[in-house]
Amino acid sequence: MSNTSKSVAKGGSDTGKKPDPLSLGGLPGQQMTNALKQFGGPLGEYMIDSMQRTVLFWDVMRQRGDDYFAQKEMPVPNVLQFDVDLVLDGRSLDKPVNYLLVRVQPPEGVEIDPSKRPFVVVDPRAGHGPGIGGFKADSELGVAMRAGHTAYFVGFTPDPMPEQTIEDIMRAEAVFLEKVIELHPKAQEKPCVIGNCQAGWAVLMLAAVRPELFGPIIVPGSPLSYWAGVKGKNPMRYLGGLLGGSWLTALTSDLGAGKFDGAYLVENFEMANPSNTFWSKPSSVWSKVDTEPERFLEFEKWWGGHVNLNAEEIQWIVDELFVGNRLATAEIVTSDGVRIDLRNINSPIICFCSEGDSITPPQQALGWIIDLYEKDDDIKANEQTIVYTVHKSIGHLGIFVSGGVAKKQHQEFTSNIDLIDVLPPGLYEMVLTPKTEGVVGEEFVEGDWIARFEERTLGDVRAIVQPDPEDERRFAAARQLSEINLGLYRTLFQPFVQAFMNDRTADVLHKMNPAVMPYELFSGKNPLMKQVAQLADVVREQRAPASPDNPLVALQEAVSTQIVAALDGFGDMRDHSTEQIFLTVYGQPVVQALLGLRATDESPRRQPGIEPEQIAFIEKRIAELRERIAEGGDREAFVRSLVYIGLAGPGVDERAFALLNKLRAEEAPDLTLKDFKDMVREQYFAILLDQKGAVAAISKMLSKDAAERKQAVEDLRQVVSATGKPEGVRAERLKEVEKLYAAGK
Repeated sequence: MSNTSKSVAKGGSDTGKKPDPLSLGGLPGQQMTNALKQFGGPLGEYMIDSMQRTVLFWDVMRQRGDDYFAQKEMPVPNVLQFDVDLVLDGRSLDKPVNYLLVRVQPPEGVEIDPSKRPFVVVDPRAGHGPGIGGFKADSELGVAMRAGHTAYFVGFTPDPMPEQTIEDIMRAEAVFLEKVIELHPKAQEKPCVIGNCQAGWAVLMLAAVRPELFGPIIVPGSPLSYWAGVKGKNPMRYLGGLLGGSWLTALTSDLGAGKFDGAYLVENFEMANPSNTFWSKPSSVWSKVDTEPERFLEFEKWWGGHVNLNAEEIQWIVDELFVGNRLATAEIVTSDGVRIDLRNINSPIICFCSEGDSITPPQQALGWIIDLYEKDDDIKANEQTIVYTVHKSIGHLGIFVSGGVAKKQHQEFTSNIDLIDVLPPGLYEMVLTPKTEGVVGEEFVEGDWIARFEERTLGDVRAIVQPDPEDERRFAAARQLSEINLGLYRTLFQPFVQAFMNDRTADVLHKMNPAVMPYELFSGKNPLMKQVAQLADVVREQRAPASPDNPLVALQEAVSTQIVAALDGFGDMRDHSTEQIFLTVYGQPVVQALLGLRATDESPRRQPGIEPEQIAFIEKRIAELRERIAEGGDREAFVRSLVYIGLAGPGVDERAFALLNKLRAEEAPDLTLKDFKDMVREQYFAILLDQKGAVAAISKMLSKDAAERKQAVEDLRQVVSATGKPEGVRAERLKEVEKLYAAGK
C-alpha cells in the first residue's frame, strides 16, 4: 500500500504527491524530528510529540465536522450498528409524525426464536438523533437479539411534521406496537418495550392509556418525578424556576420560526459539566490522539446529530412535565378526555437508574412511586409490579451506551424478562451477584450474574427519594410563576417576535449556537482545515510519541488534573449558588402567598390515593378470591405451595424460576406463560388474604393418585432447593407442605 493510500485509510485526505510541510531549511521533517529527539532530550521529545498531537487533534476535529455534514445528508440520520428493514413510516399515518418503526436484522450467527416475545427499543428525542439503543454490538438491541428475541427500533427524522403533537406521537407508537403484535402470532407474550431517557415517560404514558399492547416495560434513566432530588446534588431541577418558567421555551421556539432547535438541549447538557465539556473531553482526544479518535468520532456522530421539536411539543413537555410535574400525580388529561394514570399499567415496570446520573438521578426515576401510592398494599391492590435497580456510579449516557452495563444489567433484564413478567404484584429490587464457579444451580444461570428479585417497601423508596414538603411548595410556586410569565409573554411579546422571524433567520441562529458552530468552523468546508488534513497525513507517517516515562508527560497530566479541579470548582460554586437562590426566593412565604399558595394547604399537588371506583373493584375482587380459595387442582396446589414457601425467602431467584419453567414446559406444555402468570397471581392473593385457610385448602386441591402427589413433592423440593438447601422458615414451610401432600384428600 502506498503512503498516500495509508494516509487515506487512517483518516487523512488523498492530496497526491506534495512537498514535506515539516521540512525546515532544507532539512526533511523526519530528520528534523530525529535531531530534536536526539539533542533536545526529554524536552525535544515532548515538543515533537505535542506538536504532532496538536496537528492530529485538529484533523480529528475536521473529521468530526465532516461526519456532522455527512449525517445531515442522510435521509434518516442514525448511529445504529445494525442493518434494518422499514416496517412503518409514521409520516404516512392519518396524523403524520416523524417517527419510524424498523425491524433490526440479527447479526450473522444469531438465531431468532419466533416463540419469544419481541423487544421494541424507543430512543429519546431530546436534542440528539436516534440509534443510541443500538449503538454497538453490546447494546440493548444486541443483547435482545443474542437472547433469541426479534428486535424492533423506533427512531425519528431530524424535523417534526407540521403541527405534530405529543399525543400524535403516542397514537403513532400505539400503531407501531399493534403492527409488531400482528407480525408475531407465535410469540407467547406481548412485546417488551424499552424507553430510553425521555422516551421512557412517553412509553409509560401510552401504556397507561393502552395497557393491552405491552409486556414488561423497561425505562432506563427516565425522569418521571421532575421536582424530586437531593439538595447539593441535583441542581438542574432548579433551572426552570430561576429562568422564570417556560416563557423562555416559547421564545426559543419563536426564534426558531415555530421549531425548537435541539442544539439548545445539547448545550444545556454540555453546560451541566463544564470540566468535561471545556477540558476533559477535548484533552482526552489530544493526549491520546493515537487511540482515542475512533471512539470519540463514533460517539460524536450521535452527540452532534441535532434534531428539532415543534413549538407545541416542547412547550407541552416543559409545562406539563419539567415545570408542571403533573405526570406522577395523574393530572394529565388527553384531548379526548382520558386521564393518564400510571396505575392503569398492568405490565411490570422496570426502572433502571444510577447514583452517578446527574441528568436523571434516582430520585426523579423513582419518585413517582411514592407520589402515586401511600401504602405498600396499594401497589398490590392495583395488581402492579414495579422493579427497580440502582447502579452505583455510571453516568446518564452510560446507562444506554456502556458495553459493561449492557452485558450486566440489560443482559439480566433480557434473560429474566419472563420471570419479571410473572412476579406477583408488589415492589421489588433486582439484586445481582456474580456467578462463581460451582455455585448451586449454575446450569440455570445465563450470563455472569445471578438475578434475585427482593421485595421492598415504600419506605425503602422514600429513603432514596427523600421527599421534602417544603421543596414541593417551592416548586409549586415556580410552576405558578411560570404560568403567569408565559401568559404575559404570549400576550405582550410573542406577536412581535413571530412577525420578525422566518426560516432564514432561524437557520442563522442555529449555525451560531455554541453546540453547532464548531462543526461549521472545523470541517472540510473551511479551506484552512484542508491544509490541516495535508499536514496530518505527513505527521502520521513521521509520528514520534513521547515515551511514557518522560517527565513532561507526567507534568502534562498534573496540569490537566488541576484544570479539571478548577472547572469542577467553578461548576460546584455555580450549582450551589443556583440552589441557594432558588430555595431562598421560592421559599419566602410572601412569594408563595403572592403566587396563590396558602399556608394552610397541606400539599400543593394532587395526591391521587385510591379512587372510589378502584376501592369498589378491589372489594369485589377480594370477595371473589375468598369464594374460590379452595378451588383448583394439582397445578394450582403446586403453585400455591411454591408461593407459600417462597414468601419466607430472601426473594425470587432466577435459578428457581428457570427450573420451574423447565418443569412447566415438560409436564404442562399446554400452560401458556400468560395462564401461568394469572395462576401465580391468583394463588399469591389467596395466600395474602387468608394464609392459614389457603394453606389448609391445598390438601383438598390435590389428586387422589399417591404417585402423582409423590412426584409433585419431588418437583417442589427441586425448585425450592435450586438456590441451595432451604433453611429456617422456608425449610419449615416445605415440611408443612410435604405433610399435606402425604396426607392427600
